[in-house]
Amino acid sequence: MEAYYNCLRCKNRRVRILTTDGRQHEGVITDVDRYNVYLRTGSNGPVQTSAFFGYPYAADNILTLSLFTLLAIALI
Repeated sequence: MEAYYNCLRCKNRRVRILTTDGRQHEGVITDVDRYNVYLRTGSNGPVQTSAFFGYPYAADNILTLSLFTLLAIALI
């Protein structure tokens, strides 16, 4: 639950997220739900996900990350 509240506090702000697999992602948090954080990135590639549930209105530059994989989040 701590990851959920941390992401809520950073909503609409630019962040760097570190996941448990060692990957780093940068972008703006556009939304958070009980299971996922949705990060608008600068890439124009296909939607990437580390979650089981899809984002209902996904765009090409939204990265869906499972809250269970988040290790750290920092404002940048």
